[in-house]
Amino acid sequence: MRNLPIDALRTFVAVCDAGSVTIAADHIGLSHPATSLQIKRLEQLLETKLFLRIKKRLEPSEAGLKLYPKARQMLALGDEILNEFRQPELQGHVCLGLPSEFATSLLPAILGRFSNSYPNVALEVVCDLSRNLLSATQQKRFDLTLSLHNQSSIERVGAIKSDQLVWVGSPNHRTENQKEIPLVLAQDGCIYRQKAIKQLNDANRPWRLAHTNPDLSGIQAAIEAGLGVTVLARSIVPPSLVIIESEENLPPLGSIEICVTTRSSSNNDAATLRLSEYIRHSLL
Repeated sequence: MRNLPIDALRTFVAVCDAGSVTIAADHIGLSHPATSLQIKRLEQLLETKLFLRIKKRLEPSEAGLKLYPKARQMLALGDEILNEFRQPELQGHVCLGLPSEFATSLLPAILGRFSNSYPNVALEVVCDLSRNLLSATQQKRFDLTLSLHNQSSIERVGAIKSDQLVWVGSPNHRTENQKEIPLVLAQDGCIYRQKAIKQLNDANRPWRLAHTNPDLSGIQAAIEAGLGVTVLARSIVPPSLVIIESEENLPPLGSIEICVTTRSSSNNDAATLRLSEYIRHSLL
């Protein structure tokens, strides 16, 4: 009777996320040969090729894409069983970098559940632009970083899901009759700001900067007051705002990748790795 090894599935998911055996091996604490061997044995067990090399990146094959969500489900179930039956012995300190809009929307509930499951892990959360978070990660300031990337970005290591970008406005204020689109945006360097301005320029739509604010709550208040519109990921649109549909003739925006990146070190501790997996599984 053949068994499907859970460690091999964890390695498979890590390689899918990283697009590289070397990076995946660093994240899961295995050597490069051991990581490659686990992938090879999994391919032999399933009798199919799971990865294709496209340029310098490993991409999942058709079979790999089919396996990926099922592997994540099995890992999540395995972690849930372990967490249910063992004592919360995990200890440590994890410094987590987040884009501010996720710190006020998706992540608080996830981090709250993690803290309840692992009360001996101290979480420190720092909010900033994705660009700054990644720079700080390279300087080893953060143990773990959640960041946003354009789908075409070559830096999107650790991508866990795509999220559609949408135009967002107030239900009580419209923009279709305005000569210039009033924009409510974060400061320069914000991925939403870059996308909004680029797409409007490409579509030859006149625009003006109406309000600049560094965090989502300030942007939300400005839009509710009718100062303009903004761009956000669909999953974090506040309930008080509305998604502006295509009939208002705003250009399409595409999608972004949500990425989780651990500090580039072979000494990532158990608390950091556990939080990384917890966020990944929760955002699927």
